[in-house]
Order: sequence, then C-alpha cells, then structure tokens
Amino acid sequence: MSSVKAEPQLTHRQRQALATQGLIVDAARALFLQRGYAATTIDDIARGAGVAVSTVYSVFGNKRGIFRAIREAWHQTSRQRDLTQEALMQEEPARRLELMAHLTRRQWETGAEMVQIYQSAAKSDPEANAELQRALAGRRSGQRHFIEKSAHMLRPGLGVERASAVLQALTLFEVYRELVGEAGWTPDEYEVWLARTLQQQLLPQPSDAAAARPGRGRTRTPPSR
Repeated sequence: MSSVKAEPQLTHRQRQALATQGLIVDAARALFLQRGYAATTIDDIARGAGVAVSTVYSVFGNKRGIFRAIREAWHQTSRQRDLTQEALMQEEPARRLELMAHLTRRQWETGAEMVQIYQSAAKSDPEANAELQRALAGRRSGQRHFIEKSAHMLRPGLGVERASAVLQALTLFEVYRELVGEAGWTPDEYEVWLARTLQQQLLPQPSDAAAARPGRGRTRTPPSR
C-alpha cells in the first residue's frame, strides 16, 4: 500500500477566501499600473475587486500588504527559487550559466509590470522604498551566493567579488529592457546572448590557457651569429 498522504482538500470557505484574495490582488495590480501606487486608494481597489472596503483591510491590512502579495505572486510565476536551485545542481559550468540566463529571462519577462509598480511605490512611500531596497539587497545576496557556489568554475584570477559584480551588472532589468523593450530583441535572443556573455566573462577561455603556457609573452632573444 502507498504511504503517500493525499493533499488536504480545501473547504468551501477557504476556496472563497483564496478567490477573494486573487480578485483584490488583480484589481490592485491593474490600478497600480494605470494610476500609480500613490494615487490608488483602498476604496479604488475594493471597487475594482467588487468587494467591501472592510474585506480588503481584513485580508491585507493596507496597500503595502497587497504590494507584498503581488510580489509573492510574481515569484511564484517566475519560479525564481526553483530555477536557482536547479542551476546550482548543474555541474557542467556552461550549462549552469545557461540556466542562470534562463531564470533571469523568466524574472524580467514575467516581472516588467512588477518593476514598474515597485518604482512607482518607492517614489511615494518610504516603507515601500525600504522594501524595494531590501528586495534589491536580497537579489544581490542571492547572486553572490550563486557565484560562491560556482567559485570552482570561474576563470583563473577571477575572484568572487568581481564575478558577483559582473553577474549583477549583466542581469539588471535595465539591460533586459534596453535589448528587448527598446532594441526589439526577442526574449529568446536575450537569453542566448546573456548565456554566452556570462560564459565568456566568468568561465575559463582558450586564451587563458594560452597565456598560462611557459614562455608566453616573453621577448625572444635572436640567435647568435
């Protein structure tokens, strides 16, 4: 007999609560994008979701609570945590960076709206700005962790600090927006470019081996006549 336990079934009340949360989050996301975070009120969100104002407060407390729920929904959609673990389990260096490029593409492909909401909220709400700074610090920390776990794969002479800075710079949202949003690249093209660039910048290259060969770079003394 199987020992796997079945997932507990949600009650009707629980399903209703989840549906209500989804309505509120969807309405808030649309309004934050349309009007901006500061200009959107709890009354607006309740009206957009078709629920009572008191319901919004009881579920999320305030706009920042909804803001956090939107961010968590983004994390679930982009699968950042799962994809990062999948990349770190990959022992082939080039493939590991291909997976990093893929998860970065997923992060920004699914998160352009979230970035816009973050930026709007940070301009008007000091606590939302503080949360944005924590999120950015968390991203930097996560990327440093990725590099630390990949240190044995890095090209000779490339330390963790410099490699982390390279990874952070190349995977910025602004780079994705410039190439995909402005230059007209497809997300697939961006992912391929990012993977190749990360490999070139972070992994050993043929030129590294050539430079390390004995006598490389020395001036040859002409033979005596």
